[in-house]
Amino acid sequence: MMPRIKPNVLKINAYKAGDSVLPGFDTPIKLSSNENTMGPSPKALEAYARAGEGVELYPDPTCTKLRHALAAHWGLDADRILIGSGSDQILDLIARCYAGPGDEVLYPAMTFPAYEIAAHAQGATPVTSAMAGDAISIDALIEAATDQTTVCYFANPNNPTGHRLPSTEVERLRAGLPGHVLLVLDSAYAEYCDDADYSAGVALVDAAIKSGANNVIMTRTFSKMYALAGLRVGWAYGPEDVIGALSRVRPPFAVSAPAEAAAIGALSDHDRTKRTILHNNKWLPVLNGALRDAGFAVTEGKGNFVFFRVPDAMGGWEAFNTFLNSKGIIVRPIPPAKALRVTVGTDQENKVFLAALSAFPERS
Repeated sequence: MMPRIKPNVLKINAYKAGDSVLPGFDTPIKLSSNENTMGPSPKALEAYARAGEGVELYPDPTCTKLRHALAAHWGLDADRILIGSGSDQILDLIARCYAGPGDEVLYPAMTFPAYEIAAHAQGATPVTSAMAGDAISIDALIEAATDQTTVCYFANPNNPTGHRLPSTEVERLRAGLPGHVLLVLDSAYAEYCDDADYSAGVALVDAAIKSGANNVIMTRTFSKMYALAGLRVGWAYGPEDVIGALSRVRPPFAVSAPAEAAAIGALSDHDRTKRTILHNNKWLPVLNGALRDAGFAVTEGKGNFVFFRVPDAMGGWEAFNTFLNSKGIIVRPIPPAKALRVTVGTDQENKVFLAALSAFPERS
C-alpha cells in the first residue's frame, strides 16, 4: 500500500509563477510577474541589513512593530491587523478557517488563481461567477452565492485584467451577499489606484464591524508598491474575531525579522512611494495607447500592468508572445482569456517593449 493523497489536493492546478528564464538570453526583460521594477526603498534595504545581524533569534511571532507602523500609517487598530508570509498565505488561512467539505468558495471567473487553490486545499467547492467582459460583475457574484457559500474572494483592482470597481459597487456586493459569507477584499494593487471613487476596503471593514456583522476582511501586500516580493510580507485588516481565528492557524514565525524590518523601512519612505506612483502613472497610459495604436484590444485598468488581446488577424496572443520572446522580453500569457499581461517596467524596459511592439508584423 501507499500513502493516500486527499482527492481534493489532486484537483489543484499548482500556481505557475511568471517565467523568468528565456533560452538564449542571459538577462531577459522580465515583465511577467507584476513586480515593482523600480526596486525597493534604500530605507528598506538598510533596515533589512541591520536586522540580519540577529538572525540567530526567532522573530516576533505577531510582528508587533510592523502592525503598529501600519496602524499609524493608515489610521487603523493594530489589534485588528494580521501579518503573514505574503497576502497569499493570508488568503489560504482564510479558507482554512472558513471553508471545508460541503462549503462553497466564490470568486469571479477570471481572477487570481490562488482563490481556487485555497478552496480545493480545504476540500471546499470552488464556484466562479460570470464576468461582464473583462470586468467583474457584482450582480453575477451576488446571484452565485448560496446557503453553502462561506467565503467570497474579490480582487479590486482585479488581477489579471486590472479592472477596478468603485467603492459603491463593492458596498453593493457586501449588502447583496448573505450575512454568513466572509467577503475578502484582496487589495494587492490598492496603492496604484488613486481614483476618488475607489476604496481599498478599510471603510467597508469598519462598517461591517460597526454593524456587528464582522463579515469583511481586507488583505494587502508589500510585494507590489513596496517592491519586497522576495521577502514575502502581507497583511490583513478585519474584525477581531476573524483576525483571532486566522492567528490560531498561522505558523508562529511566518515572517522573518529582516523581512519585517524591511517592510517598516519601505512604509516610511514616502518619497519612494510617490516616485513609484509617478512612474506608473507616466507609463501606464503610454503602454495602453501604444497597444491600442497597434490594433490590440486593451482593458482599461489600474495596477502596474496592462491586460490586452492580439487580434487573430495578427496571429493572436501566441504569435505576439513568441515574437516578444525572440526579442528577449517575457510577458505573462493568460491562455484561458487568449490574452497577455505586461508589467510596467523601468524606463529602458518599457522602451524596449515599445520598440518590439512597433516592429511586430501583422499576420493575414
